[in-house]
Amino acid sequence: MNTRDIMAAERESDDDWLLEDQPAHAGDDPGIQVRPFRILIVDDEADVHSVTRLALRGVTFKGKPLELLSAYSGAEAFALLQRERDIALCLLDVVMETDDAGLRLVERIRSELDNQLLRIVLRTGQPGQAPEQRVIVDYDINDYKAKTELTTQKLFTMVIASLRAYESLVTIESSRIGLAKILEGASNLYQVQSLREFASGVLKQISAILDVGAEGVLCVLGKGTVPGMNGPTVIAGTGNYASLVEVESLPDNHCLTNGILSAFREKQSRHGHPVDVLFVHTEQGHEFAIAITPAWPLADMQRNLLEVFCQRIGAAFDNLYLFGQLRKAQEATVAALADLAEFRDEDTGGHVRRVQLLTDMITRRLHDRQACADELTPHLMDLIGMASILHDVGKVSTPDNILLKPGIHTPEERTIMQRHASVGEQILRRAAEMVDGETYLTFGAQIAGGHHEHFDGRGYPRGLKGKDIPLSARIVAVVDVFDALLHRRPYKEPWTMEATLAFLRERRGTQFDPEVIDALISLMDESIPEWLTASD
Repeated sequence: MNTRDIMAAERESDDDWLLEDQPAHAGDDPGIQVRPFRILIVDDEADVHSVTRLALRGVTFKGKPLELLSAYSGAEAFALLQRERDIALCLLDVVMETDDAGLRLVERIRSELDNQLLRIVLRTGQPGQAPEQRVIVDYDINDYKAKTELTTQKLFTMVIASLRAYESLVTIESSRIGLAKILEGASNLYQVQSLREFASGVLKQISAILDVGAEGVLCVLGKGTVPGMNGPTVIAGTGNYASLVEVESLPDNHCLTNGILSAFREKQSRHGHPVDVLFVHTEQGHEFAIAITPAWPLADMQRNLLEVFCQRIGAAFDNLYLFGQLRKAQEATVAALADLAEFRDEDTGGHVRRVQLLTDMITRRLHDRQACADELTPHLMDLIGMASILHDVGKVSTPDNILLKPGIHTPEERTIMQRHASVGEQILRRAAEMVDGETYLTFGAQIAGGHHEHFDGRGYPRGLKGKDIPLSARIVAVVDVFDALLHRRPYKEPWTMEATLAFLRERRGTQFDPEVIDALISLMDESIPEWLTASD
């Protein structure tokens, strides 16, 4: 082939109708870098690469330049396409290292790489080698040209038409993926249980929707949303903005501050590369802004997807707020029940609080040591601390003369005293059955009924053994005895830490779960919290 044929025809005037599309946002601003359209030239003749580059020099489409890549064989092109997934157009020779290298590459692109977006134009200098009709029917290509017919103007026309088709397909695919991620993301956000987890989830989902690795920072502003905060309060950040989480409010001189304050003031999102600010107002009256700094100006499709997502996360935020209020109400109810049980016994004033703190510590240590992994569910880890304060709620049924007796109980009194485990379990279980799913009451019932069972089966009220005793109860069994020995009771003086740990070691594997004992001892070997040995 004579590659100079490409330049032989007279250069016609530009077809303005091909470029009627609006340019990309900020495309006329030389200070803003925009993502180019990438075109891959695959041909074993160096002259074809040179002439193609010369013919397309200076061409732009929608305000974006062209970036031309080169490969000189089918294998080299495949490796490049495997690495670079954002190439829009491939100008592909048919005959290279083999007579059908180009055709084989087409099959590999569509099947092995599963790349259906790339526009492929076959160029051949030997039309008889691969008849046009057969190639068009048998191979998933978008155009088929003889090199001799590709004048500069026809090459220009073919490239612009291919880029327009590619952009339309990318928009459709991005919308599909983006909407799927919005639905998935909104579902995930409804599951989080803290404001910072929620904010981090928002930023991760936005980065996924944009698919540009955007930095981000979520700031919350609104009466009652973050008590005591007057300015934009950073809740979560990624990348270069992660350190902002450590400060109480966004610095006045920060590059994001003006955009965020303007969004709050105007009650609307603000877009202007390099900073885009999404404003969200919820039905509960909360307001927050998400500032992102994507590498490229956002396309209209991306902005629209983000606005849809913001509507969904506004509802998720309200759900999180209401969930938090409900959880506080549950915790207040649990605390009231525990106070009711302890009200009659002034000598156990700080007991339930210490039991709660130490139960949480031991549970986390068991998790860190990968002990009881089959029983340490996320729900148990989340709820066991608060549930533990209900362990003696059944004492409301114990007569004062027995509950407050300063001496040793008689066998008959001991029998009456021991009934508090069954009574507490029954009270809490009936309450738990009124609510779907696992709650504080669920684990509270397990703990109340099982924290006097012994690991060897010699405890009460049912004589359960080993892992037949719920893990929550096995943990609180250790914590309850540990704290009771360390502090004064009507029938005893406080023990020393050494004597208390020695007592627990002696009963490791008989009265107490060995793994729970080991977790407690490892905690005490590291550090003894001040609150643990403080006076009631």
